[in-house]
Amino acid sequence: DGAASAEPGKGPDPDAPGEVRLAGPVRLAKAAAVHVDAEDAEEDVAAAAQALDAADKGDDDARFVVDGAEDHELLWFATQEIPQLVS
Repeated sequence: DGAASAEPGKGPDPDAPGEVRLAGPVRLAKAAAVHVDAEDAEEDVAAAAQALDAADKGDDDARFVVDGAEDHELLWFATQEIPQLVS
C-alpha cells in the first residue's frame, strides 16, 4: 500500500533492495512474521550499526564489519510468538 519502499544500493548487492524504509508505523496486524537476530549476533550487529555510515562512505574496514553482521541468519517467528520474544 505504499507504506514501504526499497532503497537499492544500500546493501552489499547493488541490484538487491538492501534497505527498506517505512513511511510510518505499520500495524502488527499487517505483519505475517518477524525476524530477530540470535543472541550470538548481538556484538556483530552492534558493531555493524556503528560502522554503517563509514561503510556507506567507502571505508573498506567498516564494510568488513558490516559484512560480518550479515553472515548471521535471522530467526523467523510468527506474530503470535512476539509476546514470548519480548518477555
